[in-house]
Amino acid sequence: MKLKLRAFLPLLLLLLTAITGHATDNWKPDILRQGYEMRTVDQGRDYSGPVVSTIIRRLLPDTVTRPLGTILYIHGFNDYFFNPELGQQANRHGYDFYAVDLRKYGRSIRPRQELFQCRSLTEYFPDIDSALVEISHAHNGPTILMGHSTGGLITAFYMARTHNPQVDALILNSPFLDWNLGWKEHLVPIISWWGTMFPDTPVSQGNSTAYSESLLKDEHGEWQFRTDWKLPASSDVTAGWVHAIDSAQKALRNGKARINIPILLMYSAESVSGHDWTTAHNRADAVLDVNDIRRYGLMLGPDVTCIRVVGGLHDLYLSSPRLRTLLYARTFAWLASLPIKR
Repeated sequence: MKLKLRAFLPLLLLLLTAITGHATDNWKPDILRQGYEMRTVDQGRDYSGPVVSTIIRRLLPDTVTRPLGTILYIHGFNDYFFNPELGQQANRHGYDFYAVDLRKYGRSIRPRQELFQCRSLTEYFPDIDSALVEISHAHNGPTILMGHSTGGLITAFYMARTHNPQVDALILNSPFLDWNLGWKEHLVPIISWWGTMFPDTPVSQGNSTAYSESLLKDEHGEWQFRTDWKLPASSDVTAGWVHAIDSAQKALRNGKARINIPILLMYSAESVSGHDWTTAHNRADAVLDVNDIRRYGLMLGPDVTCIRVVGGLHDLYLSSPRLRTLLYARTFAWLASLPIKR
């Protein structure tokens, strides 16, 4: 059945172009420069008004006639794609690289939008599909879907729902598979239920800047990013957003996901808590419980490989240079070991 689906995939993807949105701009230089390009995709309207997604890419040079494959990266909550090294490393190892700024995030934010909000994670499926259409136009090699944090939840949920035959493997970088709220987790079912009726009800996320401080070059990290797109302290969410996250997490548990492609599950060796920044925030996951990541990640499918990263941050590819070097080596060694057609 999978072979038959692959035979008809080009036709299906052309149909998806009409259904899921169309590019409104030609490729143009991205704000990251360094060989990155971007284009905007019109995704129509939702309950908030017009929405778009943005595709960012960094391709191998024309002298490389056949890439090993393509990596498609999906960012997390209160986030956007800002790490140029990730695409550079993909190219260095023989892969074309694409990323998406999802609707209401980063490059895709439009005036008067409430940032980051959704009522179902299926809202992001057209954003992923549009990028996969672009990838299919370039070549037919293996496609690897990569997601970080909420992007890891979205990509896992996407594969569990669609089983898209274009995707050959899934890489999850600290996926948001469970809440990390302490005693407040008892409130999640109530807020989620409330969100089905009153989705725009605001829900506070707190005002800690500790994780942001561990990243920003002007604080205790080495990275530069737009703090109006990736806020130092997370904005309020809504009850509808809580319902969207909670529903997707539950849909992936206890064998219900059935993702039948190879999965690389990566997480830090330890978590750190606390409102204020400490040195521990620069060597641990300051957002999620790493034990939950492993517990629920192993439920996603029959072929899950785990990498536990000692000293890793929540976004493992933003960890120290030494750890990033090791992590890139292990990531691409895992990809090279997969029994997928190249």
